[in-house]
Amino acid sequence: MKHRLVAALFFFFISYLLPAQSGWLTPFEESGRKESASYRQSNDFYRRLSEVYPGKIKVLQYGEADIGKPIRLVVLSKDGYFSPAEARKNGKLVFMIMNAIHPGESCGVDASMMLVRDLVTGRLDDDLLENVVFCIIPIYNVGGSLNRSCCTRANQQGPVQQGFRGNARNLDLNRDFAKAEALNTHAFIRMYQSWKPELFLDTHTSDGADYQYVMTLISTQKDKLHPVLAEYLSNDLEPALYKSMKEKGFEMTPYVFSVKRTPESGIRAFIETPRYSTGYTALFNTIGFVSEAHMLKSFEERVRGTYALIRAITEEANKDAEEIIARKKEADREVSRQEQFDLNWEPDTLHYRMIDFKGYEASYRKSRVTGLMQLYYDQSKPFTRPVRYYDSYRATDSVRKPVAYIIPQAWREPVERLKMNGVKLYRMDKDTVLSLHCYYIRDVKTLDFPWEGHYAHTDLRVEEEVQEIPVYMGDYVVFPDQESNRYIVEMLEPRAVDSWFRWNFFDEILMQKEYFSDYVFDISAEEILRKDEVLRLRFEEKKAQDEEFARSKRKQLQFIYTHSPYYEKSHQRYPVYRLTEIMTLPLMN
Repeated sequence: MKHRLVAALFFFFISYLLPAQSGWLTPFEESGRKESASYRQSNDFYRRLSEVYPGKIKVLQYGEADIGKPIRLVVLSKDGYFSPAEARKNGKLVFMIMNAIHPGESCGVDASMMLVRDLVTGRLDDDLLENVVFCIIPIYNVGGSLNRSCCTRANQQGPVQQGFRGNARNLDLNRDFAKAEALNTHAFIRMYQSWKPELFLDTHTSDGADYQYVMTLISTQKDKLHPVLAEYLSNDLEPALYKSMKEKGFEMTPYVFSVKRTPESGIRAFIETPRYSTGYTALFNTIGFVSEAHMLKSFEERVRGTYALIRAITEEANKDAEEIIARKKEADREVSRQEQFDLNWEPDTLHYRMIDFKGYEASYRKSRVTGLMQLYYDQSKPFTRPVRYYDSYRATDSVRKPVAYIIPQAWREPVERLKMNGVKLYRMDKDTVLSLHCYYIRDVKTLDFPWEGHYAHTDLRVEEEVQEIPVYMGDYVVFPDQESNRYIVEMLEPRAVDSWFRWNFFDEILMQKEYFSDYVFDISAEEILRKDEVLRLRFEEKKAQDEEFARSKRKQLQFIYTHSPYYEKSHQRYPVYRLTEIMTLPLMN
């Protein structure tokens, strides 16, 4: 215990007292550790550092945010490797950090500025970067960062000025990685696909319960991460990080996602689907983390804790760089050949492990505002007790990938996103007809309110048919056998949790375009039933069993119409087709 205290005090001295004598104070430090750097201040700070230390730090631009201002990437390299090609050629692990995706949660903005400063100025030994190249997004949600006020985070202690969660289009950018609508997201995808980091950290501040910890952590959910990476994450990296953070004076716990109202009921691991940053990066075999500094701790403590975590991850990355790089390469190779993919997940409530949790006693008292009973946490009554941690998930749905997906060129949005993510696409060289597997969308459920700009589909059932489909010159062919195999499947398979179908990219197919007039079709329906004995028997059976159907002229004619040659085959037919047999296709050179 004595050694840990000495180490924590030394860490504090190096990180917080020495910089005060250096002339490189951050806005956070200059304000008495109460304010967070603005977009302009952050840009200016990194620009000045790069001018004084050009061999160690470089500021790159990867496009603009929706508000029209640049999104920057700060690259820190001991050896001056400021391009992805140089980093890979020299065997460096790439560690990417995203700050201020939610700009009110800005601990990472200030922690990153101090850590970069300490590394380039020699306050910390740059041997920490012997095997690592840092890629830091100083402020990702530029629009939200510029929209600062005193009061955007009602549940949070500081900083004095806080950014806003929504971006310039009022999108929550941490729900946008699958649908990729924001220009911010386009910029991030360019960064990510250029650098292809082995490790990724997205810095946040928590909501929810009160407890003793400053820092909590979400790791990429192990059951959906490739096994060769999950094994290292669970057995080596996570234990090392928890140990290191305790030694640095910031003991951590897994992110407190309570099973019921309070943590004593148990904690469930958070599963990050592809709409989230680390859910997206997991599709490309990057080990990801989300830091969640606790909202009720002081802003200074949260920044210090985030600084400690970034440093801890960097230390482990530097030590295990060769192994992490090798494991990612192995995962990339295996995923490119993978045949079966899981699409949806649910918590495995039968499996859990016990962890010691340091919380506060929860109770209820009458609110002086509402007069009703209100939950509160009594900080005068701390406790340490074992709680169940449910950190396992199981797949509820899976699919076998096809030989190829055929995407008609009319559907531009998915094609643009595939290209953006480096997916190799081919185009048909002539018109032809192919025997393809088609999905029909059945029993789809849709939100009845707009969420992130969409009336997203939550549940659906599909039926599969084999049909002769006209395919035209210029239509796209996607062979999934590539490193982006998993991304391709999870975006194009409509049942997948964050597929483009669920995000309304294909809603046009859900609306019927051709109809009938009952007084005209009544005559045709009689002739159809006379010629189709099977359909006539099904029709009579349904009338006998369904009273509502038997009383409705429209429903009866609709039944016959939808089973007749007049009914459009394209209604509810998902317009991404599956080729399941190997064949030679006429493709453009």
